Amino acid sequence: MSTKRTNNLPARLEGLRQRFDGWRRTPKVRSRIPRSLWASAVKVATRYGIHRTAKALRVDYYALKKRVEGEAAAAASQVPEGDAGATFVELALPARARSCECTLELEDAGGSKMRVHFKGVEPPDLTALSRSFWQIES
Repeated sequence: MSTKRTNNLPARLEGLRQRFDGWRRTPKVRSRIPRSLWASAVKVATRYGIHRTAKALRVDYYALKKRVEGEAAAAASQVPEGDAGATFVELALPARARSCECTLELEDAGGSKMRVHFKGVEPPDLTALSRSFWQIES
């Protein structure tokens, strides 16, 4: 079986196309595409598009699309829902910075603000301070 040379493919997609062609040349009758090749195809499809990848690799468009969507759903399910919009910045203070001057400003979604200025003293537990400020009263 002769394969059409496609010179306009990116190197990564062309390399994967050659791996698929090599797998197809093996004398296995009606065997399934190995998971490693599917996984590579999904990675390439997220970068170069499902249609272009399916056409270059000569695989079913809908089978590849289903795998790409399944991979995206699996990745999304691994991120906890409560953490999706949360932003947190940890400030690690070196030992010598404890005698420096520091201003901490906090503002919540309702517009309430708190400003704390430290000068020459060791700051209190900033985690507990910020939790008490953002705590929602029930």
